[in-house]
Amino acid sequence: MAAKTLQYVHGHAPEELDRLMGSADTLRELLHGDIEYHTGALVLEAGCGVGAQTRFLLEHCPGITLVSVDVVREALSRARAAIGRGAHFLQSDLYQLPFAPGAFDHIFVCFVLEHLPDPLGALNTLKLLLKPGGTLTVIEGDHGSAFFYPETPEALAAWRCLQRLQLQTSGDGHIGRRLFALMRDSGATAVRVTPLPVYCDPSRPAMMEGFADKTIVGMLNGIEEQVIARKMIPRETWRKGLQDLINLSKSQDGTFMYTFFRAVGLYGP
Repeated sequence: MAAKTLQYVHGHAPEELDRLMGSADTLRELLHGDIEYHTGALVLEAGCGVGAQTRFLLEHCPGITLVSVDVVREALSRARAAIGRGAHFLQSDLYQLPFAPGAFDHIFVCFVLEHLPDPLGALNTLKLLLKPGGTLTVIEGDHGSAFFYPETPEALAAWRCLQRLQLQTSGDGHIGRRLFALMRDSGATAVRVTPLPVYCDPSRPAMMEGFADKTIVGMLNGIEEQVIARKMIPRETWRKGLQDLINLSKSQDGTFMYTFFRAVGLYGP
């Protein structure tokens, strides 16, 4: 993640770092089930955060050498504690990575581009670090893909505040739908984008609690003071909207749907 250009709207409080780890556990198979890096491959994880995805890269691809980079010191400390010696951790700006051109077989980027004002520039920087024929994998969500029932005006207003806040700061919460164009424009060939939908209802209580409640509501909890300070919504409306979303996991009728997107592009011959 880039130190001067990234504004992580959810902050870096311990509660947010815990949320990231819990969310990754819930989405483990969805995000990583089809990722395969060959034994002996040198892989760069750009923007590793607290190591939430690092764990699963190592478990799904046990023969790789993994270098995980992030700019946030607190996040890296959590990652090192969680992973130990399984990966090589480095604090560095995404745009100024200290690696030689063509150093890596593969690059993995998860939940990073949405926080950058210039995601195409980030891809253009990262692709230079790939060996000819190397791949770059990007996973992002799309906040505009969220649908839920029961749907209340307050819940909709609260959810839209997250999308508006990212646009006002530096990111794009709708970036999932842009991945094909971004990868193509960065020079990738054979770009393949796979939608990864999440659906929750009372028949899937673990997913309802882990994703709809802890992940989605957790994201909103982290931005409350920013939203109120910017006068985007009255506090009473915000609180009512959050409670309505929390109630989805307690309702016999509650449902929630959201779509992530995974894009894989090949660079060079």
